[in-house]
Amino acid sequence: MNIRKRFRSHPEVHTGALNDILFILLLFFLIVSTLANPNVIKVSNPKAKADTKSKQTVVITVDKEQQLYIGSDKIAFQDLEKRLGDYLAKETDKPSVVINGDSTAHLGTAIKVMQVIKKLGATPVMAVDNSGLK
Repeated sequence: MNIRKRFRSHPEVHTGALNDILFILLLFFLIVSTLANPNVIKVSNPKAKADTKSKQTVVITVDKEQQLYIGSDKIAFQDLEKRLGDYLAKETDKPSVVINGDSTAHLGTAIKVMQVIKKLGATPVMAVDNSGLK
């Protein structure tokens, strides 16, 4: 009788390829998580109990010919205080007025409009387009 133990192979799972895939996934998630969080410096931002965005009440536009518009209605500068006062009288909170100025308009006109807005007790906000900045 031949009672020898036969050579049997032990089954093993080859994990070499699995280790490579896990390493690549780890690198991928590390890079993505770094790119997804642009705030590398940790800063404690102040908290507010209410929304800090001001409500846009009315929009005043100054074009390149120094003509004023409230919304889409053309007005004279002399009528600005009265017409703007009518719009702002309807508001209960402190209103804000957005000023859209043409890039070729004189700054003096926008400043005069801001003075009228502050005189009426509203907050002037100048709208700027920063898409051309690099």
